[in-house]
Amino acid sequence: MNKNVSTQWPIGFRINPRAEGPSDFWMTRFGKIPVAWVSDSMGRSVGTIGLRAYHGDLNLISVGRALTVRVRPGDNLMIHKALHMIAPGDMLVIDGGGDVSQALIGGNILATALFKKVSGFVIDGAVRDIAEIATMGMPVWARGHTHRGPSKDGPGEINVPVTVGGMTVNPGDLVLADADGVVSISPADFETLWPRVEDQAKKEATLRKAAETGTNDWERFDSILRAKGCPV
Repeated sequence: MNKNVSTQWPIGFRINPRAEGPSDFWMTRFGKIPVAWVSDSMGRSVGTIGLRAYHGDLNLISVGRALTVRVRPGDNLMIHKALHMIAPGDMLVIDGGGDVSQALIGGNILATALFKKVSGFVIDGAVRDIAEIATMGMPVWARGHTHRGPSKDGPGEINVPVTVGGMTVNPGDLVLADADGVVSISPADFETLWPRVEDQAKKEATLRKAAETGTNDWERFDSILRAKGCPV
């Protein structure tokens, strides 16, 4: 072994191998479910806060395997490296520290992502070229936007646990996103979570039918009010 070659990553820089993530079976299953139903099934206490969809089609449900990136606010060096590593169906999840003073991605990165068949971007940071984002067909969720471009100096880390919009995402998690927001699901939870999602889908269908036919269960709410001492 050459003693002059370091076997350690320099401080602040780390590139871990891509996590395999969920199977196509689970990707297809969850990819048909609204984020709100999954969020309800997970206790209504998970998922991103403060990120918005920048792509044009708000009916879109996007699902992908998390390839995570942590960057210094305003710097996208490691995002370019992650795009070199990424596989079709991956979702690029970027922890930019919530900073919106410099954009982390724009139209050129999206063009590469389309070529690579990336599922989308979830960014706790800023984007630019938002007119292009609205028409390019690449799903993008971000905290904000600015015309100011990024630096490319690092440091940064790839495939480490990150936080976006208050939500922790691990490499290889299933990431589900729509116009309401983004949730991350560990593959270890699929078998337990899926029956709850199916029950929630049935509940939603029942509630929607009652709303459309005027047969709502008003006693459901009156009983709560009476329990709180409110005469109804």
